[in-house]
Amino acid sequence: MTVLTVASTPFPGQRPGTSGLRKKVTVFQQVGYLENFVQSVFDTLGDCSGKTLVLGGDGRFHNRAAVHTILRMAAAHGFAKTLVGQGGILSTPAVSCVIRKHGALGGIVLSASHNPGGPDGDFGIKYNIGNGGPAPEQVTEAIYRHTESITCYRISDGADVNLNRLGADRIEQMQVEVIDPVADYASLMQDLFDFDAIRALFAGGFRLCFDGMGAVSGPYATTILEGMLGAPAGSVINGVPLEDFGGHHPDPNPVNAAELIALMAGADAPDFGAASDGDGDRNMIVGRRFDVTPSDSLAILAANATVAPGYRAGLKGIARSMPTSRAADRVAAALGVPCYETPTGWKFFGTLLDAGKATLCGEESYGTGSDHIREKDGLWAVLFWLNLLAASGKPVRQLVEEHWARFGRNYYSRHDYEAIDSAAANALMAALRERLAGLAGQTLGAYTVDFADDFAYTDPVDGAVSTQQGVRVVMRDGSRVVFRLSGTGTDGATLRVYLERYEADPAQHHLPTQQALAGLVAVAEQLAGIAARTGRASPSVIT
Repeated sequence: MTVLTVASTPFPGQRPGTSGLRKKVTVFQQVGYLENFVQSVFDTLGDCSGKTLVLGGDGRFHNRAAVHTILRMAAAHGFAKTLVGQGGILSTPAVSCVIRKHGALGGIVLSASHNPGGPDGDFGIKYNIGNGGPAPEQVTEAIYRHTESITCYRISDGADVNLNRLGADRIEQMQVEVIDPVADYASLMQDLFDFDAIRALFAGGFRLCFDGMGAVSGPYATTILEGMLGAPAGSVINGVPLEDFGGHHPDPNPVNAAELIALMAGADAPDFGAASDGDGDRNMIVGRRFDVTPSDSLAILAANATVAPGYRAGLKGIARSMPTSRAADRVAAALGVPCYETPTGWKFFGTLLDAGKATLCGEESYGTGSDHIREKDGLWAVLFWLNLLAASGKPVRQLVEEHWARFGRNYYSRHDYEAIDSAAANALMAALRERLAGLAGQTLGAYTVDFADDFAYTDPVDGAVSTQQGVRVVMRDGSRVVFRLSGTGTDGATLRVYLERYEADPAQHHLPTQQALAGLVAVAEQLAGIAARTGRASPSVIT
């Protein structure tokens, strides 16, 4: 085996977005494209000799080829060991778990999360640091700067290792250990939740449907839910990871998880439904003929956290992304703990978790998690709900309605305008920013503007500043309209419009969500002129 130095030139546009670098598979298949980015990661890390790297992905098309390339590059950069999931598979939460458990320098996650897979789909890569979480902006910016001036990359010409066989192999001086992708993660879940109570729940006839969406969480759900907890065989559907996710768009929302939603609305619906996404870090919770919003899910888990053994001591704090509804804020106030409002992106929760300022975190985009790892965690949220259902003996709908009766309901929705012209999207946001200074005090429909700004965040731990994180227009009654461009798409731009209205009166808690928010939808159009600027009369997806 020989370490080769291969001449290369920069590729434009290798700046990581909200959660890594995401492009079409065909872009990543260009000679040197992946290698340039990985070389830039290793150059940013510096001396890697003697260190451990964790590597795995969601099994989408190009995953195996990328794993083999990265293994040969890691060997060329002096890593002592790389832990790689069997078959090249590791969910994003499992990568974080393995990094933390084994004291690794960091890990490389191969995923475009909820984006479509297959030869014509998307691919992605991101680096997670030693705490198990996504690299902070100063690291991702350093990686990007390296990509702009790269002249070569280093790689071993060693043979590919057998990813299907558990055990140790070697490339150059680096040990490659192929590990069970589920084992460490399952052990951690067993420490956090009352598995005996959940087993008893299933033994009593409780029925579950977990939709793996042809993605990475399937093996984790099958092992834990059916194997360890005794859910009936077949409770996990679409549980085998496929390179194209079986044609699914692996984004767990009522539109893309239509099979699950239809099942849960049927006459013989299971007691509980859930779904996860491409890389296993998102979750959707569904009761019989009843969807739970991600914002409500975070608030309900926070209000009932002490039912789970891992959270018996209570919460140190709660953190949510700025666009996420303020339902969790009301729980935090009742518990007497702080609630932190951060930009979108799980990396912003990392410093709060490391500093012991927060215990539970959540994003409106079906992401929930805690200080057990440094990523959001889909199956963790499902297990938390199962623990709550077992402890309370109440169905999903009753738990949610009782929560609303106590705290009030935050009507909430997100309207996505996908694959719109990037120039038009940027012009729309620029026009909104120009109007901000004059909006306070204006009457918009039935609302009066309290304040409007472009959200900026100063990290309370390390002082890092992030600007232009979303335009928010907040009304005097607390209702909000938030506009933000997504950083996770690969085709054009995605405009996300977030709508929130608080309702204290229990008699008004059962309106259809879009009806309750209709006034704010009109305000959003009045403010941004979405139809005129984008040519879209309606959103692509409403969640």
